Amino acid sequence: MSDAAPPSVLFVCVHNAGRSQMAAAFLTHLAGDRVQVRSAGSAPAATVNPSVVAAMAEVGIDVSAEVPKVLTVDAVRASDVVITMGCGDTCPVFPGKHYLDWQLPDPAGQGVEAVRPIRDEIEARIRGLIGEIAPRRA
Repeated sequence: MSDAAPPSVLFVCVHNAGRSQMAAAFLTHLAGDRVQVRSAGSAPAATVNPSVVAAMAEVGIDVSAEVPKVLTVDAVRASDVVITMGCGDTCPVFPGKHYLDWQLPDPAGQGVEAVRPIRDEIEARIRGLIGEIAPRRA
């Protein structure tokens, strides 16, 4: 990651309708322009999970206009950090990229009550990630 451009992070899960959307939204919300953020899915859903939209709205982040996107090789190539969340072998791997695999429950088919702890775990992980890749400058 160079000092000239902000680090770029790609969040990947199967449907790009839950975990990766929440992670991308938290990173964008908390880091602003200090990080470039992308998310995608190996088999994207038609829409973002409504329980995810509701759970994120509870913490003041609107993801209702987000649309699940298909994972592309170009998105991986353009990212410094790739964080997978259950996409398994469908995630392309390129040398020189930093890969993390976050084992998180899938919110698919779950109500808001079940999504809240997943949301909170993602927020905590995002806060840690920001400290590693884009700390505030003094």
